[in-house]
Parts: sequence; structure tokens; C-alpha cells
Amino acid sequence: MKKQFLDSGKIVGTHGIKGEVRIDPWCDSPEFLCGFKTLYLDERGETSVKVRSRPHKRIVLCKIEGVDTIEAAERLRGKIIYLNRDDVKLDEGAHFVQDLIGLEVRDVDSGEVYGKLTDVLRTGANDVYEIKKDGKTYLAPVIDEVVREINTEEGYVLLAPMKGIFDDAD
Repeated sequence: MKKQFLDSGKIVGTHGIKGEVRIDPWCDSPEFLCGFKTLYLDERGETSVKVRSRPHKRIVLCKIEGVDTIEAAERLRGKIIYLNRDDVKLDEGAHFVQDLIGLEVRDVDSGEVYGKLTDVLRTGANDVYEIKKDGKTYLAPVIDEVVREINTEEGYVLLAPMKGIFDDAD
């Protein structure tokens, strides 16, 4: 089942003396996280907070409504912040990484199971899926020639693997 509230960053410190916090964003970019006016301080969405944010290098500087002192901001250090899935508009064919983790990875032709998708690595040119099975780790580039179908509803990814990904061929 897909989570409604997605972990999207961590409060890693304070900024200034008026209650701003520094957030390490776990999403596409600091700018993406700055696009939200409401964030959540728990995974069930019970504690919503109004925010004003701005990117600063690789982090987000965030003013949380009601947090007006450095002491109050310091108490939030280490907190995970969440986004409501309904507040995010994904491009066609885009997926939340959290929805991909744990999907079964299968061969598009034979149906052979290669393992479970355990991480999505960002390399710059394209993402790379980390797939684990029987203690072994495999890496598959996320390109159209390799990733043929992603079905988060039914829990699988279909691959047409390049030589060398799952075997010792060169």
C-alpha cells in the first residue's frame, strides 16, 4: 500500500536566531521542496505546519509558523519532514522513489525474477536501480532500452537487461 505522507527531508539544524531551520531535502531538489506551503512532522499527517522556504545551496532554509526562537527550532533538529502525496503533481511516467523500493524486478520476456529493487541511485546522466537477490547486488540503468514497464500498483518492474547486468557476459 502506498504511503499517503512521504518522507522528504530531515531537519539538520537551525539558521539564525528567529526560528528558521535547515532541512536536508530528500527529494529532487531544494527548489522542489520549497514549492510547498504545508509540511508534516509525522508520517500520518497529524501534525501539519505552515512554512515559508527558500533554497540555499543544497539545503532548504525554512521558517515554520509558530517557531520563533532558536530554542524552539533546536527542538526540531532530527525530525523527518513529510509531504502529502496529494500535494505533488508528478510528470507522466514519474514515480516516487518510495513507491519503487521493494518492487519485484522481472525479465520482460521470460518473467524470470531478478530480485527486489532496493534503492534508486542518482548518477547525473540517468538514475540506476539497485537490485538485490540472494545476497548479490546488481545495478541496472534506468533508460528506456532497459526499463520497459513500472507497475507500482501490481508491484513489479519489467527489464530487458543489457549483457553483464545479471550475468558474467561482457
